[in-house]
Amino acid sequence: MALSTTVSQRKMIRRKAPLGFLKRVFKRQKPHLRLKTSSDLLVHLNCLLFVHRLAEESRINACGSKCGIIKKEHVLAAAKVILKKSRG
Repeated sequence: MALSTTVSQRKMIRRKAPLGFLKRVFKRQKPHLRLKTSSDLLVHLNCLLFVHRLAEESRINACGSKCGIIKKEHVLAAAKVILKKSRG
């Protein structure tokens, strides 16, 4: 067999959020805001950090309940904790 038939083809993963989408969302929510050119990257970084914290907290919840699989309940409990921490 040829190598191309046995190895799955990887899709290209976007490394950053689309700038047009973020600008459109910001303009709808806050039309008076003026954005710097690097603001899209900062928003995307903030989103990635939130998802990373959510994954870590849900893994801790799953280990605490002696479960090897992260379930919906673990993620929901972790989201409550993380959102409370981010409020200040």
